Amino acid sequence: MNLTSAWEILQENDFKRTKNREVILRFLAENNRYVTASDVKDYIEKENPGISFDTIYRNLTTFTTLGILEETELTGERHFRMHCDPGTHHHHFICTICGITRSIAQCPMEVLAIHLPNYEIESHKFEVYGKCPDCAVA
Repeated sequence: MNLTSAWEILQENDFKRTKNREVILRFLAENNRYVTASDVKDYIEKENPGISFDTIYRNLTTFTTLGILEETELTGERHFRMHCDPGTHHHHFICTICGITRSIAQCPMEVLAIHLPNYEIESHKFEVYGKCPDCAVA
């Protein structure tokens, strides 16, 4: 997902272009990793020191609902990142320390589906958690 596509989706759904939304989306587009609302708040406070967590969470939730962002839970907290290209089926390795992600092209569902005969699988999400090479040596 790039910024142009994100704004097209927001405009199609009657959301206005605000400064807060611009800063949040820019931050997420510049980071190829999952981030928390606190990470977003730390970044956005440089331009808008009075922004509330409610405003940040409301926008992150809206972006997730519209398919602009992906969401996962790490250590009991919601983390967000820009949505990958919806045209490519893949999964992610997610570093539990820094939140960086790497795509996993192979899908394990073919193997798992063998163990679920007569079940109709509607969708799935596969994530692998661990430490990236940089965090593993730290």
